[in-house]
Amino acid sequence: MTQPAFIGIDVGTSSIKVVAVDPTGTLLAIASSPMTVDVQKPGWSEQRPEDWWVGTCAAIRQALSEIDSPEVLGVGLSGQMHSLVALDSDQQVVRPAILWNDVRSSAEAAYVRETVGDESLRRLAGNPALEGFTVTKLLWMRNNEPDKYERVAHMLLAKDYIRFRLTGELGSEPSDASATLLFDIVTSQWSDEMCELLGIDTDILPSISGSADVVGAVTSAAVGETGLAEGVPVVGGGADNACAAVGAGIVSPGDALFSVGTSGTVVAPSDAPVTDPGMRIHSMRHAIPSTWYLMGVVLSAGAALDWWRRSSGGASFDELVVEAGSTSAGSDGVTFLPYLTGERTPHADANARGAFFGMHGGTERAHMTRAVMEGVSFALRDSLELMTDLGVNPAEAVAVGGGASSGVWLQMLSDIANLPLRTVGPSEGAPLGAAMLAAVGADTFDSVVDAGEAWLTNLESVEPNASLRGAYDEAYGRYRALYPALREMFASNAG
Repeated sequence: MTQPAFIGIDVGTSSIKVVAVDPTGTLLAIASSPMTVDVQKPGWSEQRPEDWWVGTCAAIRQALSEIDSPEVLGVGLSGQMHSLVALDSDQQVVRPAILWNDVRSSAEAAYVRETVGDESLRRLAGNPALEGFTVTKLLWMRNNEPDKYERVAHMLLAKDYIRFRLTGELGSEPSDASATLLFDIVTSQWSDEMCELLGIDTDILPSISGSADVVGAVTSAAVGETGLAEGVPVVGGGADNACAAVGAGIVSPGDALFSVGTSGTVVAPSDAPVTDPGMRIHSMRHAIPSTWYLMGVVLSAGAALDWWRRSSGGASFDELVVEAGSTSAGSDGVTFLPYLTGERTPHADANARGAFFGMHGGTERAHMTRAVMEGVSFALRDSLELMTDLGVNPAEAVAVGGGASSGVWLQMLSDIANLPLRTVGPSEGAPLGAAMLAAVGADTFDSVVDAGEAWLTNLESVEPNASLRGAYDEAYGRYRALYPALREMFASNAG
């Protein structure tokens, strides 16, 4: 007897993660390979695509070794957004991948804003021109590595490179393409107008297929390295945030995803493209046909609490959270800005930094811990408020990530967002979503909605405490007032 399985692969920054799931949604195996980031200069962040491939092969082999007589029915892919993979005409890597969190391309981002203009950026790409987006990295290559840039024949994103190594096929799909700033999120096609304005040759852009479409099959060349059988179908997959949403069942208007990991995100699907006139929030294609999502990004979420844990005596996460839970909403007037590495939504300010405000003689570590947790939650509320202003109104949300594992933080986030929150299992996020897409591509399910209903189970639910609404609204008002008061100081301090 063989054990049927779907494989989901997530090409993350810190690790490659692989899950194997049977057709009923039972997790059969989880495996990962650690990744390191090369920081050659301040603000730079690179990885070798070959290391992704080696790590992917090792994780697949490990997962398969934990299953008796595995029969893989399909492979789905997820990966870090924005990261630039450049191949030459022989399909060889030109240079290490420039990652999503690399900020060397500030001048190129400014060039895009000046050349295209905010109105055209909204119309053509639906997103602001920031250093994170792929096109700014491509333009940096053009300006700083012209010899290498001249060799670029193909531009891929992280998961698409793994697709290429598995199947020999070059391509991408809408959710990841949306993060390049060269993709029209309305028509779901590459924008010829954007490419013309920026002088980008459209021939280097990969073809676009659906996230659950079968885009190739495992080649004989990949069999020996991965342990997969030749001919196993591979689907297009999705960007990590889109796949994380799929893996949590966040696929329809009215849903939302609150992710409290190292960074934080709020994702809310919509059935039509929605763009912010001020472009303070991102608008992307979902990994589902005829669906979009708004996304807000908090650069330091769990990372902020981890920084505080290390800086305040090294107490454990659990000890700090218990202390914080013993204090009252609003942290006795202490407010924390979690902008340790700048901020994305809503400020898009790389110069912003963390700050405590309102300490007094009675302030204790517990108040400051709670202020850190509240500050991250307020930053997530910033994104939610932008979404509601744009007419995207979630009725409830699923919380994922390390923060969601804390009952104290889960309740706090529900109170601050004024939304019911729940957690779901299996809680494997993006690779689980990739496996769901593979199951849809293999016709095991008609849609990701059906896959989610079959595979996901509600674990914990909390409702917002109405009696705390006033205290949190007051504390949120203090939080909102701090950044404008400090913005010029942040800028002068950076200079």
